[in-house]
Amino acid sequence: MNRTEFIITTAIILFVAFAMGWFANWLVHRFTRVKQSDVADLDRMSQELHEAEETRDQAITYLQQREAELSNQLVQTEAELRAAMDGLRDARREAEELRGQLHG
Repeated sequence: MNRTEFIITTAIILFVAFAMGWFANWLVHRFTRVKQSDVADLDRMSQELHEAEETRDQAITYLQQREAELSNQLVQTEAELRAAMDGLRDARREAEELRGQLHG
């Protein structure tokens, strides 16, 4: 093989290697390319997720406020019940004293 044949063979081998590399690069980008519709779907899902998280946070806040209100109402109702029971107990005791005075 003389010098010219060697240069031509080397050039052909390098060109084939370049072409194979370019083709492999094209294939990788072809299969890994993100479509615009996929990006739009991801943006939409991200927005929906953000809105869902905000709604969840609002619901949690509302439930915490409602729980606090109901706890306060329960405490007030229990205090009123205790006061009513104390009043009833006092009224019964007073009624018994009056019966005792009437019969005695």
